[in-house]
Amino acid sequence: MAENVLPISSSRLTPGLPYGLTRRKLRFIGAIAVVSLVAFFILLKRHRKPPLYENFREVERHLPHYDIYEQNTTIKYFWAAQLMHGSGWGNVMQDYVMMALLAHAAGRSFVFADYVWNPDGSPYSHYNGKLIPSCIPLTALVGGPMVGGPMDSGDDTPLSVNEHFFKKICPNPTVIRVEDVNTPNMRFSETAPVTETFDTWVETIKAIDDPCLMLNPSSHHVFDNWIFGQKKRMLPLWPTITHSPILTRWDWSPLIHSAYSRNRHLFERFPSSRLTQFIGTPDLPGPEDPSTAIKGLLAIHVRRGDFEEHCRTLAVWGADWHAWNSFPEFIDQFEKPKDTGPEESTNIYLDHCYPSTQQIVDKVNRVRQESQPTHDLKYLYIMTNGPATWVEELKIALAEGVAWESIKSSQDLDLTWEENFVAHAVDMFVAQRAEMIIGNGWSSLTSNVVMLRMAHGLSTDSNRFW
Repeated sequence: MAENVLPISSSRLTPGLPYGLTRRKLRFIGAIAVVSLVAFFILLKRHRKPPLYENFREVERHLPHYDIYEQNTTIKYFWAAQLMHGSGWGNVMQDYVMMALLAHAAGRSFVFADYVWNPDGSPYSHYNGKLIPSCIPLTALVGGPMVGGPMDSGDDTPLSVNEHFFKKICPNPTVIRVEDVNTPNMRFSETAPVTETFDTWVETIKAIDDPCLMLNPSSHHVFDNWIFGQKKRMLPLWPTITHSPILTRWDWSPLIHSAYSRNRHLFERFPSSRLTQFIGTPDLPGPEDPSTAIKGLLAIHVRRGDFEEHCRTLAVWGADWHAWNSFPEFIDQFEKPKDTGPEESTNIYLDHCYPSTQQIVDKVNRVRQESQPTHDLKYLYIMTNGPATWVEELKIALAEGVAWESIKSSQDLDLTWEENFVAHAVDMFVAQRAEMIIGNGWSSLTSNVVMLRMAHGLSTDSNRFW
């Protein structure tokens, strides 16, 4: 008996395909494949381990001057082994800069190490539910004299070396406890200028003959974190350090330059071709001169997220702006509220520390108008950790009735996997070179940017604050 077979229209079959595979089925299978592929890459990125930057570690351990230094017993070294860890890059950078300035003033080679988030020896750590590198080699973030780059012509201060090189040639260094040098007045006075602490340490270091010198890893910091927020104490130090190559020859890593090069269309229309000498890996592009301003760019630093609670805490403390945000020649100054209740005082702090969308728009428009014709601002870049939806709403608000040629944010950056974990340094490089900035007076990131802008001679009126 013949089987009952349903007829199949030949018009529904695709020539060359297996029997019964229609175009509709083929499209469905293709869609499933695409969705599966996208899901695979999302899961892959989500579970991908953070980079460990081994190529940068290799560069650090084989800097070209090591061979000569290994044979020269007259070179003296200074390692601040108690450098800050477990803090954001802004605070750690402050610590690094001060220690490098101290080493240079004392005529010693500065010994640099990793930017450490978690010092327990594990390669990865969890932060805000995400996996991050526990340590990042300093050369993945910065360049210049701090990490072995050249000094100024005629400056015979030994070049910086990595901690591994120091440990190799200095197995038994002289160790100083910070507590044996810093007096309570140097630490806790609200009026004693930091120049006294700086000069005391330069004299202490110069008085030691041993070429191998380090600070006790268990000691507190030479310059405690709160000092950077005391303008009466910090600003007197500026004439002492402003001409140091640590600041004037400051540079960013090849990784940061590479990220900028790929994203430069977000910040400028006519790229500059100026290059500078830089220690880096040979496969990355040549760097931009960090002292050359990006014409027409206004960079604004807008903190969001948990910073609101920090701003409220600052109000309770009655905190001043960071010292480098408080040069007397700046247009914007912060006066701590007096004779006000706690609620009113907090609101005043929030206006400057955590401005609303409308306050941001009003300030940006006012600064742009006031800066003309000296500064022709056409491009706007928003440095922010705000959520994507809020950032897009801010962009729309900023564009309303104002003819910006472009408005971009940190979230528009096209970054590689390695660059993604040092994106804050990319923002800092852009802000350092922007024709004008509007920063957060209590932010160490803003403070470091302003410090570099001042050291590189950008006009004082180009540094504005909320």
